[in-house]
Amino acid sequence: MADTKQMALALLCHPTGHHNAGWLHPSTQAGASTDIDWYRSTAQLAERGLFDLFFIADTPAARTSNLEAYSRYPLFMNVFEPVTLLSALAGATQHIGLGGTVSTSFTEPYNVARMFASLDHLSRGRAAWNVVTSANDFAARNFGLDKLPPHARRYDRAREFVDLVGKLWDSWEDDAFVRDRTAGLTFDPAKQHVVDHKGEFFTLHGALNIERPPQGHPVIIQAGASDTGKELAAETAEVVFASDATLEAARRFYDDLKGRMPKFGREPEALKVLAGKPVLIADSQGEAEDMYQTLQHLIHPVVGRMRLGMDLETDLSDLPLDEPIPEDRIPRNSNFHKAYFDKIVEMIRSEGLTLRQLYLRYERGNQTLRGTATQVADHLEEWFTAGVADGFMVTPSLMPQGLERFVDGVVPELQRRGLFRTAYTGRTLRENLGLKRPPNRHVAPAPAMAAAK
Repeated sequence: MADTKQMALALLCHPTGHHNAGWLHPSTQAGASTDIDWYRSTAQLAERGLFDLFFIADTPAARTSNLEAYSRYPLFMNVFEPVTLLSALAGATQHIGLGGTVSTSFTEPYNVARMFASLDHLSRGRAAWNVVTSANDFAARNFGLDKLPPHARRYDRAREFVDLVGKLWDSWEDDAFVRDRTAGLTFDPAKQHVVDHKGEFFTLHGALNIERPPQGHPVIIQAGASDTGKELAAETAEVVFASDATLEAARRFYDDLKGRMPKFGREPEALKVLAGKPVLIADSQGEAEDMYQTLQHLIHPVVGRMRLGMDLETDLSDLPLDEPIPEDRIPRNSNFHKAYFDKIVEMIRSEGLTLRQLYLRYERGNQTLRGTATQVADHLEEWFTAGVADGFMVTPSLMPQGLERFVDGVVPELQRRGLFRTAYTGRTLRENLGLKRPPNRHVAPAPAMAAAK
């Protein structure tokens, strides 16, 4: 089965797991979020499982209101800055890609270009940048705003931002730094290309103060599910995280996104869609279901209300738990995570669930896969061979237990079926993902060799 197409795997690393109440489970380490040894061992475990990517999500903010709820669901309240963390992990790993979130709404292109170029050099070609526009007003308030700019404006800024970062990565040709001691020349001045830009959001005149990254450009990741987000991804992204709950919805997203690429002069193979898959693995399906229900019942009602209200973008704190959410409490549209907002609205209108039932049923994106390692492998194979995903973003409900069970159970099963690698074959993240290294825009492609006579 050597010629069988193989899937990509990424790990979304939440220190206590993907589940809201995971931190309460005794198998998790309570202080993992700021323990570098925990991150090192977890990244090494994912590398043992031959994962393509170790990924850190982030928001540049702590929550500063409704602290009673956030004290019971401490996601992002006490975490490392991702590029700093990934730089530390570069020396503890050799093959796995290192991806992190940095917002285009609250940074500058030069900073991001320099940080990820540095990470790419430190890791010898394993860096990836997750492009986000941010989706909460807590972040906006840290940067002089009362609330986030409108969704469309954030994406306008992001498009110009990503373009500028790419130009900065190309501000030196690959062989610009000659380090010629005989000639007394560190770099070839003719191989610097100054970026001179004055746009709607940014003005920049300069060049990056580090040589071109080993990958040419670190891999660009996105996760936008809105129409605007899909347009930006079709134009610029190389990995997209998807969050559809059904195979049919995943097919629509996959075909829609890849169908947009030709108008930007891109081939569908230049973008990998990784479907998000929360997993809870046990020795039997019944045991996995029992574990899941135990975690569900550990969700404090104040957390359930808060998480629903966060994605529905409204305050639900005054509503009774055991009655449906009234229609007049549903906002008219979303300015944060549109896909999550739309899912909750659909559930409210189509199922008539009470608030308590809703928060116990609602999961961001895909429903948790609960079963044995073989059953999880069956599901991944079904989606992969159906052509609705190029791979998967694995988010274990509990960490590190869930990752251990995936690496020791699911990975060997996928390998047995010829669906996943048995060794890393590339040196860089791009090579392992099967993505081409982008040429420098200032260098003409070499002429094709004449056909042999």
